[in-house]
Amino acid sequence: MRADIIPGAQFPDYELTDHTRTRRKLSELQGIDPMILILSRGHYCPKDHQQHLELAAFYPKIAVSYTQIVTISTDNILESNEFRSAVGAQWTFLSDSGRKIQQDLDIQEYTDPHHNPMIPHTIVLEPGLMIYKIYNGYWFWGRPSPDDLRQDLRAVMQKTRPDWDLAKPGLRENWEDDKTLHYPYKAARQ
Repeated sequence: MRADIIPGAQFPDYELTDHTRTRRKLSELQGIDPMILILSRGHYCPKDHQQHLELAAFYPKIAVSYTQIVTISTDNILESNEFRSAVGAQWTFLSDSGRKIQQDLDIQEYTDPHHNPMIPHTIVLEPGLMIYKIYNGYWFWGRPSPDDLRQDLRAVMQKTRPDWDLAKPGLRENWEDDKTLHYPYKAARQ
């Protein structure tokens, strides 16, 4: 991984084609919410299938917690669609079949020249594509469990949501005024 891709840094705002053939930027997909970003080997990898099956089972909690999730793989759009369907994913899959991200982040998995995938990573992003945590998933046990993600996202939300604790002084007054400290916050309304 590139040396500047570390916790506290901003992740690049890549633009790729999604599973519906629509060009999408990561910042557009994230909006003002935290995001789980999966850099995946792709449809052929049983480890990726298992991780995505676990995420699909966890997805109802992700969906109600104002958190986004995106998978990027080196699969083409057809393979991305098939992978998404096979694991029952309800989130956006982006295709990096040209290996733009793999090359830019320096994450080519050189141990598999046949598929030429990227080394799998799971990245937890704070709003603004700010990197909170990076998991290297070359080995399956390096990938985060749903409980790991729950703990990471709890910490991100406590850090980034001014209304995390409604008993915090001033929040009730803000609610009765312009509500800028309450989700979806002023920035989302502009």
